[in-house]
Amino acid sequence: METNRPLKALVLLAYSSMAWTGAVAQSQGTTAARNTQTTAKRVEALQKQLADQGREIEALRKQASEQEARFRELQDRMVTQEARETLLAPGSKPQVITPGTPTRIPTETAQSAEDTSTTPVRVGVAPAAEVEAPPVAQIFSEPSILTPKGTFVLEPSLQYIYSSSNRVALVGYTVIPAILIGLVDVREFKNNTFISALTTRWGATNRMELELKVPYVNRSDNMISREIFTGSAFDNVFNTHGKGIGDVEAAIRYQIADGRDNNKPYVVGALRFKARNGKDPFEVPVDCVTRCVGNATGTALPLELPVGSGFYSLQPSLTFLLPSDPAVFFGGLSYTYNFARNDVSRTVLNGQTEFLGDVKPGDVFGMNLGMGLAINERSSFSLGMELYSVGRTKQNDQYVIGSVRTQLASLLLGYSYRYSDKTLLNVSVGAGLTRDTPDLQLTVRVPFTF
Repeated sequence: METNRPLKALVLLAYSSMAWTGAVAQSQGTTAARNTQTTAKRVEALQKQLADQGREIEALRKQASEQEARFRELQDRMVTQEARETLLAPGSKPQVITPGTPTRIPTETAQSAEDTSTTPVRVGVAPAAEVEAPPVAQIFSEPSILTPKGTFVLEPSLQYIYSSSNRVALVGYTVIPAILIGLVDVREFKNNTFISALTTRWGATNRMELELKVPYVNRSDNMISREIFTGSAFDNVFNTHGKGIGDVEAAIRYQIADGRDNNKPYVVGALRFKARNGKDPFEVPVDCVTRCVGNATGTALPLELPVGSGFYSLQPSLTFLLPSDPAVFFGGLSYTYNFARNDVSRTVLNGQTEFLGDVKPGDVFGMNLGMGLAINERSSFSLGMELYSVGRTKQNDQYVIGSVRTQLASLLLGYSYRYSDKTLLNVSVGAGLTRDTPDLQLTVRVPFTF
């Protein structure tokens, strides 16, 4: 019995070793399983984090695209506003914006930039909070600049036109030089016209504006004459008047070139349409009652003055503006096409009518040029000249006898005073340079900006 004790001890030791080895193996297997689960959870967490970051990156890309579109819009508005400020700021040096020029970032864009980047980006200048009226005195019918997008301008105006002319007709024969045997027809015309108008302009886009003009015309003509065939030694006076709504006009203008580069002008194209709603020359009675003498046909002057032209017309035009410190040079070209009227008749002989047939007034070529100069922060001065060449009138496809091409030229002086940021006073005076042009034109405009 004592001899087997060492053997039993060895056997017990062997069994203990085997049990300990199994326990160690089992423990290692459990640890490996736990490590595998932990790794899987980490991978899943990383994948979720990557997905979240992908969504954040996509959102940032979308926000960057929106900011880029906003930047482009601000850049376009910046160019338009800079062009406007060049003309609107009296005494300031005209500036031209070139791509890549560092400028101050608007507040709204700066806040967006802070959300996406630690470094702000300079992208442009913010448009002016209030729109200023152009200080360059308006001396032509076309405004000097366009109305900004969404802005409404209401412009009441009053224009006074005075013209006079003399005509002498000699009917007789000369015995010796400077002595005429016969009759003399001397006529002196004096015309006074007041035109009050209400013009509205609206900025459809940053490059396009719409305009509507409604005039009210009040005319008064006086003629002093000593007629032929009567042998009268006294002057006769013929007075006539007319008033009413004139021809309504509508126009659209578009800025073709913005003059970004140096020494390049701003170019504005326009299309103007004039209706014939005003009382025209064919609707008023012609004098052959109060002035007809013997076998004469009378003066053929209207007993009531018309307030409309009687014809539709369409006028395309181009306007150029070139800032050049300290002045702004401007000019324009235009062509007016007058539409013909068919089967026209006029009233004569105390209510009777005279058939005239088809009448086509001559078309008109026009040009103007001028210069505007700022005097101080509120006022400016303009000087310009305009010329219109009026073609001959046709009746039944034949030129009317006595109808010739007429040249109308005027010298214009203008003054502009900015009463406030939204109100402007504009005064212009015109003097006729040719015999057929009115002697005096005085125009006052007061545009209000809303």
